[in-house]
Amino acid sequence: MPASVETTTVDPSHDQSAPANAHTDAHVQGAPAGGEELRPHAEHAFAGELAALAAQDDRPRPVRWKLSPWAVATYLLGGTLPDGTVITPKYVGPRRIVEVAVTTLATDRALLLLGVPGTAKTWVSEHLAAAVSGDSTLLVQGTAGTPEEAIRYGWNYAQLLAHGPSRDALVPSPVMRAMSEGMTARVEELTRIPADVQDTLITILSEKTLPIPELGQLGQEVQAVRGFNLIATANDRDRGVNDLSSALRRRFNTVVLPLPESADAEVEIVSRRVDQIGRSLDLPTAPDGIDEIRRVVTVFRELRDGVTNDGRTKLKSPSGTLSTAEAISVVTNGLALAAHFGDGVLRPSDVAAGILGAVVRDPAADRVIWQEYLEAVVRERDGWTDFYRACREVSA
Repeated sequence: MPASVETTTVDPSHDQSAPANAHTDAHVQGAPAGGEELRPHAEHAFAGELAALAAQDDRPRPVRWKLSPWAVATYLLGGTLPDGTVITPKYVGPRRIVEVAVTTLATDRALLLLGVPGTAKTWVSEHLAAAVSGDSTLLVQGTAGTPEEAIRYGWNYAQLLAHGPSRDALVPSPVMRAMSEGMTARVEELTRIPADVQDTLITILSEKTLPIPELGQLGQEVQAVRGFNLIATANDRDRGVNDLSSALRRRFNTVVLPLPESADAEVEIVSRRVDQIGRSLDLPTAPDGIDEIRRVVTVFRELRDGVTNDGRTKLKSPSGTLSTAEAISVVTNGLALAAHFGDGVLRPSDVAAGILGAVVRDPAADRVIWQEYLEAVVRERDGWTDFYRACREVSA
């Protein structure tokens, strides 16, 4: 189904989506030396691509943006620049999704990335912030225990007790910093945050102002400067946990990130991301790994969809999400097994245990579903004998 664009929502129901790479600031005290970070922030991992885009980007840029909207979209979707520089894709999916997301950030509307687990919401959020502001670290991680101070501001209590409320005693949140500096803030897992804390965003997003009533008659506030915006992510599976109020939802343009439409697209996503992770962990490349990647993707898609690829056999779906992100994890773990305890070639025995762990989340119900799938589908499939045996061995 093609992407449909509404006033506040993009929902391309069945199009491709995807993760693809992404920091611990090396300048922060205690951080590892340059090149030693286990997972560099996007603006550091892809600094060369961002610099190349900035150097050749002659299109209009919104105030305080590091790149033009066109260049931001190119950074996420990939391409080749006039000087031959190759920009690797960070997101595999419909171009319109990225264009609408980038355009939203160029307006006064905040952006909400919505989707099931494993559809690259956090990944896209990080890369958008890196490309727009050059800094993806102004982040609030949403949990059931996220306090109001994480979104508004906190206090240095030593200063507060010694001198009373003052600007010097105030500890700005990532959102307050983004407002003051005209940058992009990120709020992850918005619907995990308690509703009363969520609503602290309403004034920020509607009035672009953050009042500081503790400073009394001074009537101080922080007003957002041009360039400020906010990206939030939310999980479809969290609906009913802490649903957004209608007042808050109206402050966002919503972009729905779907699961990959085709097996080929998902295989590409998994292959690309596993290669990136493998290189960061110094794992050797698996010369014949594409066969096992395709097998993992096939298993996940069939169980997720409740039907085999040929449409002939109906299947029961397990309780887990079996997302693209989980497929990446299974293959990465298999690659590590092959590298450290095998001959470096990714084989069915390397991925079987990971698949079992991903599928069987409920030991009672999911195990039955998995056994039925093995016997009714995997056992009868040509060329899957070794995979069937490996899965039977770890499932016994």
